[in-house]
Amino acid sequence: METGVTGILLAGGKSRRMGEDKRFLVLGEQTLLQRGLAALHSIFQEVVVVIAQDSPPLHVDGRVIRDLVPDCGSLGGLYTGLMQATTPYIFVVACDMPFLDQAVMTHFTNRKATADIVMAKLNGRLHPMHALYSKPCLPALEQMIAARQLKIQEIVSQSALRVEYVTEKNLSIIDPSGRSFYNVNTLVDLEAAQSLLVRLPPSEEHECPP
Repeated sequence: METGVTGILLAGGKSRRMGEDKRFLVLGEQTLLQRGLAALHSIFQEVVVVIAQDSPPLHVDGRVIRDLVPDCGSLGGLYTGLMQATTPYIFVVACDMPFLDQAVMTHFTNRKATADIVMAKLNGRLHPMHALYSKPCLPALEQMIAARQLKIQEIVSQSALRVEYVTEKNLSIIDPSGRSFYNVNTLVDLEAAQSLLVRLPPSEEHECPP
């Protein structure tokens, strides 16, 4: 069990593109929210769920906190999680990522000693919502919030922060398809995830008990 990193699940509850609260969409026998929480609980001793200030209350297995700064999207959730975590590092994922993989998350956390940020860079695209961040990121996040610069991936340009990238080569054995980074934004995405879940062998579903 990882004790030096807090698992942060961003579950703001806006779901604008979906048209309904995707936290409670069912995939397999669990909601997307339950799947994300189960994956984090399987690795991290401390798990925190961050929701928007105006989101309805959530009653889940884990600490639930509201954004410290309103209307800053995922960047605000990241900032809140990092501020409230009791550990020097956090591992952040979004609640709409149904195929989180223990081996992949462990690969990220194993690199924490040499980096302030560990982020995937796949096919030239950064994935800031499946990444490891350290407390030294807080000043940069505060500056980005003050400037309304809300694209999280831009934090990697901060010269004071040590950034390491996880590439396709790093994932070639543990997650060659990259399904850990799949997210559900629309009903089409949900249908695709359901099809993928059916095709996965039971040992690879990563569907832990709620």
